[in-house]
Amino acid sequence: MNRINQLFSSDKRNLLSIYFCAGTPTLDQTAHVIKTLEKNGVDMIEIGIPFSDPMADGVVIQNAATQALRNGMSLRLLFGQLADIRQEVKIPLLLMGYLNPIMQFGFESFCQQCQACGIDGVIIPDLPFKDYQEKYRTIAEKYDVKIIMLITPETSEERIREIDNNTDGFIYMVSSAATTGAQTDFNQQKLDYFKRIDSMQLRNPRMVGFGISNQATFQSACEYSCGGIIGSSFVNLLNEEKDPEKAINRLLKAIR
Repeated sequence: MNRINQLFSSDKRNLLSIYFCAGTPTLDQTAHVIKTLEKNGVDMIEIGIPFSDPMADGVVIQNAATQALRNGMSLRLLFGQLADIRQEVKIPLLLMGYLNPIMQFGFESFCQQCQACGIDGVIIPDLPFKDYQEKYRTIAEKYDVKIIMLITPETSEERIREIDNNTDGFIYMVSSAATTGAQTDFNQQKLDYFKRIDSMQLRNPRMVGFGISNQATFQSACEYSCGGIIGSSFVNLLNEEKDPEKAINRLLKAIR
């Protein structure tokens, strides 16, 4: 069974998924960051593929991607760094990146490499659901790579149910239509959105991302889904500390 499915089949709640950009804080620390996060109790990790035009991301992740590219990170190098990761790491690992570098690599070759190094799923924010269905779903399923789709407060119920019926892994609930970035709390409009999706009784589990940075936002995410995805706050801390152990310890204190 795919590790993502294993994680959610355990009926665990308050799950914590952490995003960081591969190739930061230094080019050769990607595997070290992953191992450190697992050691400190993180349930799932999203490894960012740096791209020059990350349109869904705020300034923190944009800057991290720029730094990673300057450090020399590439998709081919990333797969090399992850080649032996499954000798030590057991939790689900996902890649998160934009379609352009994946298509340059070749989508089937990309999925082959994901399977070879134990990547369980991929999040591609600019991949339209229709294109996924028509062009990429069969290939991804061939290699047991879960393509995780995003929904926002503007996504129609019809589209949400279509995604729910045609994907397998989890649904990424974007907390707002804005770009990534930390928030101090979720306003009533966002909470109403969480409640509305929760009431739909979807088949797939859900994780909330964008804006989670403290105890209040993490608890709100956990109340209406399986847990929260934290990116910008951890990326900030990692940039400040240059040490993943110190960065994750500061984050865990902030959210719990």
